[in-house]
Amino acid sequence: MSGRAVAEHEVVGFVGLGNMGGVLASNLVSAGFQVVAHDAAGPARTPTGARWAPGPAEVARAADIVVLSLPDGIVCTSVVRELARARDSRVTHVVDTSTVGVAAARELAGLGPAYVDAPVSGGVAGARRRSLMVMYAGADEDCAGVEPVLAGLSDRRRRVGDRPGQAQALKLANNFLSATALAATSEAVAFGQAAGLDMAVMLEVLNASSGRSGATADKFPEEVLTGRYASGFSNTLMAKDVGLYLRETEALGGAAAVAPVVQAVWEAFTAAEPDADFTRVYPFTAGV
Repeated sequence: MSGRAVAEHEVVGFVGLGNMGGVLASNLVSAGFQVVAHDAAGPARTPTGARWAPGPAEVARAADIVVLSLPDGIVCTSVVRELARARDSRVTHVVDTSTVGVAAARELAGLGPAYVDAPVSGGVAGARRRSLMVMYAGADEDCAGVEPVLAGLSDRRRRVGDRPGQAQALKLANNFLSATALAATSEAVAFGQAAGLDMAVMLEVLNASSGRSGATADKFPEEVLTGRYASGFSNTLMAKDVGLYLRETEALGGAAAVAPVVQAVWEAFTAAEPDADFTRVYPFTAGV
């Protein structure tokens, strides 16, 4: 971990201990922080070495910096307001690793504590390997104030802008590309198999050719070819992210020819199999 040394007594709050949040909170424990964590589902997912808190208000009374890993902007807004309004709140900075969209990040930045927009990409496996990309944006002093915590989350991080919302824009662009590649690769592989090709052979050739993507290099070999379908990211969240991307693109007056088609695929998949692992878009698309 880079940045200033972490004092043994330094406490970081964490709210949201789902598939990603639980690993990120555990990374902070391993980095030497004392972690006070809360999750709406209860204490069962609290990482080893972290201390459970019954609510965001209790987190606010224990920590100056609080990390969020929550499903959407509505939940994030509710939590940040509770952190700011809690009696005897110590919170000075919020590091938001959630994917909430540009508009929501800008709103969250005005709710009180210094807000660093810091979504992540790389999946649960990447979080465990500390290879997760943390893309973050915020004012100079705000980013500097949370740098040790960002370093505790992952070994890979990049400041992408000086205003909250800019990291969200990059994360949405990333997830749109990921969603597009996975859906398109599913169709292409299904086509090849219908023609009698072996999936493993297809992937070997695609990964040495111009059709290579994160889907062919990672998601298909690790999750589809093996039949695991356990990436830790749901189709419901991907459909949410693609919808957010499309809305933000329309609000900014950007090009949106491909996004509606991709959104329709993910919405149909989510409607058919709610909360399925997002790599199951392959059997959904292939009809197998």
